Amino acid sequence: MSFTVRPARTSDVPQVQALIEPLVQRRILLGKDAVVFYEAIQEFRIAEDENGTPIGCGALHVMWEDLGEVRTLAVVPEWLHHGVGHALLAQLEADAIELGLSRLFCLTFEVDFFQKHGFSPMLEDAIDPVVYSELVRSSDEGVAEFLDLARVKPNTLGNTRMLKRL
Repeated sequence: MSFTVRPARTSDVPQVQALIEPLVQRRILLGKDAVVFYEAIQEFRIAEDENGTPIGCGALHVMWEDLGEVRTLAVVPEWLHHGVGHALLAQLEADAIELGLSRLFCLTFEVDFFQKHGFSPMLEDAIDPVVYSELVRSSDEGVAEFLDLARVKPNTLGNTRMLKRL
């Protein structure tokens, strides 16, 4: 079983939506409108099997000068435990380093997976107050999740906020 990881293309959006839909139904990932995926397509990486079928995806969203978020990391069930999630995360980390980021955030139920990859549960003082005052102005839901703002709490119950230094 072999696969490759590549940058996403706009034509991948329907497959990404189909790939994450079961996780949205289980309330593991938040659903998004197609327009949101198209607007962020350059943030995504796609894992595909030898036939070119998407089997996983993940995105890196820049939040601040040194901070990015791993988003929408998903692998189809039949490819779990075959290194697909690891390869996607490794690519997203390489992308983060290339952009000059030094920290990665994620909000996840998959604590063990992310801990195995160097992430730790976030401490309350993980962000400088000056940066906090700037980030709080963002309308991005991921930034609100990072800041642990009350308006996102109903959607994040049970998730763990995790951080990794690159």
